[in-house]
Amino acid sequence: QVQLAESGGGLVQPGGSLRLSCAASGRTFSTYAMGWFRQAPGQEREFVAAISWNGGRTNYADSVKGRFTISRDNAINTVYLQMSSLQAEDTAVYCCAADRFGVPSKRAVEYELWGQGAPGTVSS
Repeated sequence: QVQLAESGGGLVQPGGSLRLSCAASGRTFSTYAMGWFRQAPGQEREFVAAISWNGGRTNYADSVKGRFTISRDNAINTVYLQMSSLQAEDTAVYCCAADRFGVPSKRAVEYELWGQGAPGTVSS
């Protein structure tokens, strides 16, 4: 069983950058696809980015393409979300999720395991 814990959230000014990390426990992490989702206050959860089990495939929401980068380091059981050119609309709680089938899906229902979330606030 994989357990997930996010870190790296915080407050950043518009145009700034933030990197989120998701540390996973469990020996099977490297076989899981990983995704990042976010939920802004009063809004539904939305897909942000996903990466396949070996990092060979990635998926991004149109709203973050060219600004966000998802990556992973299976040697240390960690997946990252590098966020740049942040805007107020990116303010949300960001959660990482794991899909044991290894496919970088955009659909939240495909993911079995979820972290608690880390807040990312973009404000001047």
